[in-house]
This record gives sequence, structure tokens and C-alpha cells, in this order.
Amino acid sequence: MIERYTLKDMGAIWSDQSKYQCWLEVEVAAAKAMADAKMIPMKSYKVIANKAKFDVARINEIEAEINHDVIAFLTSVSEYVGEDAKYLHFGMTSSDMLDTALSLQMKKAAAIIDKKVVLALKEIKKLAEKYKMSPCIGRSHGVFAEPTTVGLKFAIWYTELSRAKERFDAATKSISVGMVSGAVGNFANLDPKIEKAVCKELGLKPAEVSTQVIQRDRHAAFINAIALMGSSLEKFATEVRHLQRTEVNEMMEGFSTKQKGSSAMPHKKNPITAERITGIARLVRGYAVSAMENIALWHERDIAHSSVERVIIPDSCIIIDYGLQKFIELLKGLVVNEKRMIENIYYKGGVVFSQRFLLKLTTKVETRDIAYRLVQKNAMAANDGKGLFRDLLKEDAEVRKYLSEKEIDNCFGLDYYTKNVSKIFRRVFK
Repeated sequence: MIERYTLKDMGAIWSDQSKYQCWLEVEVAAAKAMADAKMIPMKSYKVIANKAKFDVARINEIEAEINHDVIAFLTSVSEYVGEDAKYLHFGMTSSDMLDTALSLQMKKAAAIIDKKVVLALKEIKKLAEKYKMSPCIGRSHGVFAEPTTVGLKFAIWYTELSRAKERFDAATKSISVGMVSGAVGNFANLDPKIEKAVCKELGLKPAEVSTQVIQRDRHAAFINAIALMGSSLEKFATEVRHLQRTEVNEMMEGFSTKQKGSSAMPHKKNPITAERITGIARLVRGYAVSAMENIALWHERDIAHSSVERVIIPDSCIIIDYGLQKFIELLKGLVVNEKRMIENIYYKGGVVFSQRFLLKLTTKVETRDIAYRLVQKNAMAANDGKGLFRDLLKEDAEVRKYLSEKEIDNCFGLDYYTKNVSKIFRRVFK
């Protein structure tokens, strides 16, 4: 049974409760590092560690008055901590806490996304192995080309999503950094060893250099990796959408016994999941543009990026997580119509075997052009409904001067097109 998507895990990461918890983790880690370095009293750190908490409603109440979210947060925490709260945020600027906490959230979200990618790759591999040698027609320009296998289609998906995972892993590593470097990033009020200790405590690496913010090319790389992943999911979904068309009927989404396809037309089975994935990809590509716009901040910092990121980072993570879940469900329920695939291969007497026949005939005649002319003449006649391609070849007196009926029939076998599939699979699946 397919596990239905739930927003719980990913949505929780981007809730106000989770955000402020990450803020608190950064502040407590900073207080610990400063106490260890004897910058603040150890007893004050212990009070902070034991008493520090916050109230979301109280933060919202304070922020409504002062219009500053970080101060509102610190005020709420101070109400729990008491006098020792004066050592919270000591020597820090807002972005020391905000950007480091955002990295924590993104790293947590990335772990969920990566798990879904691994599951999707597992399902693709199953399909590739199951349909490794199942013949289907390949298409170029949307037009019948030559036979290939369904397994090779899935092998393409596997390698492409693997590349998406590699890009996403690299982008995750790039954003898994923190900073506690002060108002313009020069460590005037804090020693770099404080930053190092805070990042170690939180499972991050210190940014090599920062201004008042962690540089936004890192975040843009993360969102772009998501957008590229989404675009690949759209590519896979588009393949299903095309193959599910009535006149093609080679592959389709699963359709449950109680499912309904149309409010007006009871016969309909629509590729709704694939279409949903297509829409998701369009959305995250738009967010990628916004992420790149955020790179060029003024001097050491402005906050033009802040309002954008409040939307695009949580949304991109939630959307791609949802898209991956829908894709996994699509893969698990996918229906492959092998019978229809064979019928399409031999459509109009197997015109798709024209190149195979061309190569055979070329070895018998004076020039390739002669062979091409003879094959094309019969292929076009078949396309025009004047007979089946194989029959037309056998009835063509000029062709029969060079090839016997048996030699013609031998050009229409499928083994010729699958003989190297196992070699390709060894390269793909190692």
C-alpha cells in the first residue's frame, strides 16, 4: 500500500516553534562558548541553559509593538531567564543568530529531501530491472524512431536523479555553515574561536569569511539544486503524460478502484499526479530566480533578501518534498502496457526497422543513396497506408534483386536492439 504524503515532518521544520527553537539553540551554544572562553560567567551560562525558553504568542505580541523579531525573541527568552539574560546575544548581531539558525533548518530539511530521493532511486531501479529487456518504441521529435527498451528509459531516470542528488548533497554541504562574527563580520567583539565552538556544537562548519550575513550564493545554490531536481521530476512526469495519451497507451499512472477521473466523463483516467509534478517544477524554478536575485546585497548587508527567503526557502523545501512523495507514489503505481508497446513497434508493418533494413541493403548495392531511396520509397508508402512495410519490401522487385524473403524477415527482429542493454545496465547500476 502506498504511504500517503503528510506535511508533518517537513512542515514542522518551518513552523514558528521550530524556527525559534533553532534560534535558541544558537544563543545557548554561543553562551556556552563564551563561558568556556571566560567571556561571561559560567554560572550565568548554566542559568541560561537551564531556564532559557520562549513563548511564540509572547514573541508575536512584543514584535507587534517594537517591529523587530530578534529583539522580541530575546525579550521573551529573557523573561524566563531573568537577570543572567544580559549575557544572551553578547557581542552578537542579529544575523549571527538568524543565518546560523537558518542553516540548521535547511540542513534538517535537506535530510528529509535526501531520504525521499533515495527512496525514489530505489523505486526507479526496481522498474529498470523489471523492464530491462521489455521492447518499446523510441521517439525523436515525438515521432517513432527505433525500438529500445523500457528499462533504458528508467535507467536514464536513475542516472539523472542520481546527478540531482549529487548536486543537492553539494549544495547542502555549502549551506551547512554558521557565523558568529559580529556586525560586519570582522570579529571586533568576538574571537573566531567562539564561532568555531558554536558551529561545532551545532554540527556546522564556520563560514571561511562573512560580512554581517552568510553569503547568499550558498542559498541560491541550494534552491537551484531543488529547482533542477524538480525539473528532472517534470521530465519524468512528462514522459508518463505523453505515454498515457489514449492513442499511445503505453504507460499510465495507477488508478484505484474507487478513483474517478472526470466529473463529466466517466471513462477518463487522467495523469493527474504527473501533471501536479509538472506544476510543482514550474513553481520551484521561479523560486530559483528569486534566490539568485538575493546574492547581490549592498555592501556588508541589507535585508532585501530577508522577506524573499521567508517564502522561497520553506516553500521550496516543502514543495520538492511533496513532489518527491508524489513521484514515489507514481512509480509504485505505474502501469506498463507491454502488449501495446509491441503493437506500436510493428505499426504499419514495422516502418521503425527502416535503418536496420537500410544497413543490410547498403552492403548489397553500389551506393548508400540507392539503398536509402529504395527503403524510403517503401516506408513512405506504408506511412501513406498503401500496405505494410514488410510486405511492400517483399513485393518490391528491385529490393528482391538483392535480398531474399528470409533476409528481409531477419531485419525485423528485436534482439538486434537489445543486445547491448546489459552492458549499459552494468555502467548505470555498477
